[in-house]
Amino acid sequence: MDGNSQPSIGGVESRAVVRTAHVSLDAPNPISHIASELGTGDLALVVLFVSPKADFPALMQAAQIRFGGTQVVGCTTAGEISDYGYSDDGIVAVALPADSFTVETLCLEHLDNLQSQDVIGDVIRARAALGQAAPEMEHEFAFLLVDGLSLKEDELASALASGLGPVPLFGGSAGDGTRFEATMVACNGEAGQNAAVLTLVRSRCRVKVFTLNHFTPTDQRMVVTSADPSRRIVHTINAEPAARELGRILGKDPEQIDTFTFASNPVVVRFGGDHHVRAIKRVTDDGDLEFFSAIDEGLVLTLAEPEDMAQHLSAKLQALATEEKPDTILACDCILRRIEAEQKQMTRAISEVLSHYHVAGFSTYGEQIGAMHVNQTMTGVAIYPPDGA
Repeated sequence: MDGNSQPSIGGVESRAVVRTAHVSLDAPNPISHIASELGTGDLALVVLFVSPKADFPALMQAAQIRFGGTQVVGCTTAGEISDYGYSDDGIVAVALPADSFTVETLCLEHLDNLQSQDVIGDVIRARAALGQAAPEMEHEFAFLLVDGLSLKEDELASALASGLGPVPLFGGSAGDGTRFEATMVACNGEAGQNAAVLTLVRSRCRVKVFTLNHFTPTDQRMVVTSADPSRRIVHTINAEPAARELGRILGKDPEQIDTFTFASNPVVVRFGGDHHVRAIKRVTDDGDLEFFSAIDEGLVLTLAEPEDMAQHLSAKLQALATEEKPDTILACDCILRRIEAEQKQMTRAISEVLSHYHVAGFSTYGEQIGAMHVNQTMTGVAIYPPDGA
């Protein structure tokens, strides 16, 4: 992609409710370019999904200055989702106009010293304030961006869900391409690690929070017999060294197990009647397995088989458009889905689906839905035209 970014779906030329913009990192003054695409008028929120190749702190500070009193949040990515579908080395912006949306943001720092009861109280107060500020806006959701290397997503999602009550929560863990070295989030011009930002949204628009993955559980099960939950490390499965036992089950030499192996052969756990992916990040030097989300001894893992991802995604997004096509879908999509798409040469097909349904967002190191942190999943919110439009 060159630096001459084209107008994006939802930009100033569009009649869409949600405004979106996309610009390459090598474009001159990318924040000004984004601002011109988003157009004039009061904005309640600007969300920026930023390639990790950018100077993220400087860019987010510039964005807050440029957008003035508008609340600005963002994160680094493992790839962006623009009007072209899967994109890289750019910035994707999503803006919610103030005539249809009202928001409150909570900047959550020092996740390594997370005080759940304090977080719950802050969320309850923020939700009450938002309800008083916009009682005429009846539809609501909560959107979370969190440091993808903090190892605190599970605990944080659980606490936030307790404070939110019936308000549906979704979100994504910030990424760092495929390096897994440093991930950052930003809230109102301040960028940092070991942090998260929660945005509560009320709207005149009907919304639907969703989650999807394209896996079907098999009959092949295994048990975690030794683990270090604090580091999401599994030492043994079925009382055997973890990587070696997984290799045996998959019929692979442990030395041949890589990221694509994990993307194509996920393991799932059963919670609340549904199966959720517990994705594996890597094999450690000691032959252990490091996971993307919470793991513990005694947990039963079930091997899962993938469906055709492009067909599955198309069917699920079409279901969201059965009665009315969404104006925009804001989505958090796991990096392992992108890796699988690349390996199976489905990137173009999936990008066409994403573009057709006006999906904007980013590739993540994990996703949140309700009280859960999950993997190899897409979570998001479908935003429909305003009531009566």
